Amino acid sequence: MSYQNVLSEVKDGVSYITINRPKQLNALNKETIEELNDVIIKADQNKAVKCLILTGAETKAFVAGADIKEFAHFNEEEGANLAKDGQYMLFNLLENLSTPTIAAVNGFALGGGLELAMACHMRVASNNAKMGLPEVSLGVIPGYGGTQRLAQLVGKGKAMELISTAGMLTAEEAKEWGLVNHVCSQDELIPTCEKIASKIARNSSIAIGYAIKAVNAGFSSMGYQAEIDAFGACFGTNDFKEGTTAFIEKRKAEFPGN
Repeated sequence: MSYQNVLSEVKDGVSYITINRPKQLNALNKETIEELNDVIIKADQNKAVKCLILTGAETKAFVAGADIKEFAHFNEEEGANLAKDGQYMLFNLLENLSTPTIAAVNGFALGGGLELAMACHMRVASNNAKMGLPEVSLGVIPGYGGTQRLAQLVGKGKAMELISTAGMLTAEEAKEWGLVNHVCSQDELIPTCEKIASKIARNSSIAIGYAIKAVNAGFSSMGYQAEIDAFGACFGTNDFKEGTTAFIEKRKAEFPGN
């Protein structure tokens, strides 16, 4: 399969996967999600691959979010299907992959970008990284597992604060919150991930696969369905129409009652 938006290379037991849409700040669209699904499955099936490193092209963004223009006109059912399909094809796939995954977070990781990083098993951030879930400023909620994984990683109170304020964290703040494992310079981002990958490679891949399964079993899957339902419901509101229209028109949203 030829990829338009994803670069893939296997070297020394590591699968390097790069989202390659720098002009769009590596924003996720349907085509990119489908390509990532294919390349991640192939990497997981390759017995020579001991670890997967996922990053974004260039230094401005890991993934700056989902491609809003692609779904701004969706209704409730289409919105729910967007969340369900994306979670199944990419985010849940990553979280439950038997091969350990490391997100190399360079620059902005917002909305679907932060959700993608959180779906990976580990996160390393460059010191220029900025992370957040700004969806409520668009009249919608995180729909790719963000309400669930953020709370699992940083706790309920901090998750509620970050989601409801639509704020952003610096790399150091994200580390303090427990959202990322390590922070380093941009030059050291991939080498730091490679050091972790080399330690992983010394151990039993079978045992690690079972450990991933066991850790994930500690969290209920019911919340993800609740998120899908709530995400879809947002698409039927005037706030969603106003929020996405304002984003596309590059103006501040004016929500009723604000």
